[in-house]
Amino acid sequence: MWLNMKVVMKPIDMIAWFTKDGVLTPVRYKIEDNVIKVDQVTSKSEEKLAGNRMIIYRCQSEINGVLRLFELKYELQTCKWFLYKI
Repeated sequence: MWLNMKVVMKPIDMIAWFTKDGVLTPVRYKIEDNVIKVDQVTSKSEEKLAGNRMIIYRCQSEINGVLRLFELKYELQTCKWFLYKI
């Protein structure tokens, strides 16, 4: 399923949770007028793109009764969140 995803790379508003150890977990995000709750983070990885470190979260949520997979990116240098793939 992850192979058929479309790259969108749209900036989003995010509510995230930090542990006392500094571990970051996305909770829910807003894109346009839609608020999406992140039901589960299935994996987390880090990449370096053009010198910018980014954390990639593979997630799933039930949206309108359908289980949807998506990827979120967090840019460490700018603290910006993106909906990367849907």
